[in-house]
Amino acid sequence: MKAFENYEVWFITGAQLLYGGDAVKAVDSHSGEIVRGLNESGNLPVKIVYRGTVNSSAEVTEALKKANSDGKCVGVITWMHTFSPAKMWIHGLQELRKPLLHLHTQFNKEIPWDTMDMDFMNLNQSAHGDREFGHITARMRKPRKIVAGHWSDRGTQEKIAVWMRVAAAWADAQDMLIIRLGDQMNNVAVTDGDKVDAEMRLGYHVDYCPIAELASVRDNVPRAEVDALMEEYERLYAFAPSCLPGGEKREQVVKAACIEIALRKLLEDKGAKAFTTNFDDLANIDQIPGLASQRLMAEGYGFGAEGDWKTAALYRTMWFMSRGLTGGCSFLEDYTLNFAGEKSAILQAHMLEVCPLIAAGDKPRMDVFPLGIGGKNDPARLIFTSKTGPGVAATIVDMGNRFRMIVNRVDCIEPKPLPQLPVASALWIPRPNFEVGAGAWILAGGTHHTGFSYDLTVEYFEDYAEIAGIELLVIDENTTMSGFKKEIRMNEVFYLLNKALQ
Repeated sequence: MKAFENYEVWFITGAQLLYGGDAVKAVDSHSGEIVRGLNESGNLPVKIVYRGTVNSSAEVTEALKKANSDGKCVGVITWMHTFSPAKMWIHGLQELRKPLLHLHTQFNKEIPWDTMDMDFMNLNQSAHGDREFGHITARMRKPRKIVAGHWSDRGTQEKIAVWMRVAAAWADAQDMLIIRLGDQMNNVAVTDGDKVDAEMRLGYHVDYCPIAELASVRDNVPRAEVDALMEEYERLYAFAPSCLPGGEKREQVVKAACIEIALRKLLEDKGAKAFTTNFDDLANIDQIPGLASQRLMAEGYGFGAEGDWKTAALYRTMWFMSRGLTGGCSFLEDYTLNFAGEKSAILQAHMLEVCPLIAAGDKPRMDVFPLGIGGKNDPARLIFTSKTGPGVAATIVDMGNRFRMIVNRVDCIEPKPLPQLPVASALWIPRPNFEVGAGAWILAGGTHHTGFSYDLTVEYFEDYAEIAGIELLVIDENTTMSGFKKEIRMNEVFYLLNKALQ
């Protein structure tokens, strides 16, 4: 709960006055008990606030307008305790701009067979009340998540929890400032895109920041702060002998610490939640800020290499969704391939910038090595291999007439040592296998950069795409190339027609 303590989700119950005042009181009492039960379950990351029962169009509209204007409210859960005539929801739903979850449940878990009478029937009408509400949201093409199940069941609560995390991350993205230190790598298509459309659709605001501004902040970092950070490094990481006090590479780690302090201060001063770097544009920065990028990702700053602002934003969102969870996430890049039959896999790495949240073992190794690109001094970095186990890789690409999110379920496996490649890395087999998984990703136009998570599931991205109104393509154990091609073609028709009808 602490990770999302500044947020809340509103619970609004639908009813009507047809059944009298006593029924309204019962509906209100039942709703309050459901909200208390959900909050006390310990399974929800965001507090639910009961905002009352609405019985008319005016009450619906007032409640949903208030949800829009409340900064703490990240979404609305609706439930129809009785039959709530859906025409009274039209104006309020037209106003609602916050994520919506429709909970199809009822107060009692089982039918009271021996005692059920007509009064009970009139009061407990979720079975068809929620269908009435479902019809109007479908008629209005209102994006929403539908969760069907008893409110006390863990499975129901877990689905609500996923949506809550996504809704909170969506709220976080609506004022996301992404700083691009330098421009992007020249002539690269997939990492660029329409920044105006991205701000309209996804909330991202992308600003250019000259690398000289970072250098200016670096030049004024107090030595005492650098010394304190070096002490922190030595507590957290296993230092190579050459990086210890008196070692020949010690000074490069000190300079990397100075860059980290400067970059964090620059981001804080600007109010940025994500940033990008570019090895072609470093001016008088001593080394590529790889160590700083690794550690800032672990704190929740979004990162994208070579100016990739979309992946930087997506990483921030994925980190935010998974706050309080323990698997970890990172920026990654498809590096090179290992063909081994059914075990054919993709090595994921980057020059330096892989987040230590995904590291196997207790202490990543701190070391300094030449990079062979960028034309700067040898950079410090954290070296490790990732944990094994299932995860998801995701990206967002600009298709010209829409944004497309691509998600691939993958399985991280144990890699072999890389004594001549001192970088952090992961090795994964895309589902359903390399041939289909990699082929479908390329067919969909997926990037070579991804946001990766051990904690998140496809359901998170389904909810995110629904809220954002963007295309979603999922590659998993059920994917076939023929079926995936058909899905892409059908989606193309859908979005072309949708654009024509606007």
